Amino acid sequence: MSARFKEIDWRPTPLGDISLRRRRYPGSDDDVYEVKLGDEFLMSSLFTAGEVALSDLGLAPLSGAELDVAVGGLGLGYTAGAALEDPRVRSLIVVEALGEVIDWHERHLVPLGARLTGDPRCRMVRADFFEAAGSAAGLDPRSPGRRFHAILLDIDHSPRHVLNPRHAALYRPQGLRALTEHLHSDGVFALWSNDPPDQQFTAALADVFEAAEALVVDFDNPLQGGIATNTVYVARKK
Repeated sequence: MSARFKEIDWRPTPLGDISLRRRRYPGSDDDVYEVKLGDEFLMSSLFTAGEVALSDLGLAPLSGAELDVAVGGLGLGYTAGAALEDPRVRSLIVVEALGEVIDWHERHLVPLGARLTGDPRCRMVRADFFEAAGSAAGLDPRSPGRRFHAILLDIDHSPRHVLNPRHAALYRPQGLRALTEHLHSDGVFALWSNDPPDQQFTAALADVFEAAEALVVDFDNPLQGGIATNTVYVARKK
């Protein structure tokens, strides 16, 4: 049985101090893993429905039998883990700016660490997703110009609430057009958001992609009682 609360790791980063914590969920024997950046909670293993839905909804429109997928943002690994559950996925790269987060997985300090690092289809890339998405070289440093069948992004809180002001450019038409260069024809871009559907962002997607929709994901919130929601945007390339 683990202690009621433990700070597993704490490190300074260019974005602020990041910490990995484990706490015992009240009234159970379940451990909850949390990530904080400064004073902000970034993610919790108690709420993973949105991250899983990002993968499920992002891959659902694809009909190919051998899919190459890129995930922007590693976090606790639930989007990447869900993608690897799809037998059509033959390769997966996870682009993560913070080496500290990759290290948590490589050291198996988080629940999915051993699973992700032990799957030969999965490779973690330390890089700035937003910088890579806007470059001709693209997301995979081993294969410049490589294209993917799906790009799944979960880094910022939403297109309006970003962790770094530099990220905002990606969510505008020009940034989205640059992103499409890294997708195969009929490829899919999917984005997780903690906010309700944003009509302005959906319109920006529709201006660049053949089809775009904002899908609401409902899940139980035992801390507040009742139902909480995330949004997953899914856009298909022209």
